[in-house]
Amino acid sequence: MNKQQEKVLIATLCGLVIAAASAFAVQPAMAEGYAVDQLARVSGVAHWDQLNVRKWPAAHSQKTGALAPGVAVWVERCITFETGSDWCLVDRNYTQGWVNARFLTPVYDADI
Repeated sequence: MNKQQEKVLIATLCGLVIAAASAFAVQPAMAEGYAVDQLARVSGVAHWDQLNVRKWPAAHSQKTGALAPGVAVWVERCITFETGSDWCLVDRNYTQGWVNARFLTPVYDADI
């Protein structure tokens, strides 16, 4: 590999890194979704397991915490993806992040 090819390779790699970083920077804007502002309980999780809380609404996103089954959380908003999965931004004490909506059950006044 000569010097010119090395320069082209390095420039290409730098471009890919910048493009990947841009994609992550855009994610918060895409996560606007619809407001919920309601309590929900963690459900559908085995009694010995926990629900992972993610930094972004994606299963491969960084884990920021975990919630035990049956715990009540405040649901701020949710978003729907074309794949059919819904993700909700939840808050409980010092744990805030995104969880898959299929593991949440709304809490109504009679449930409190």
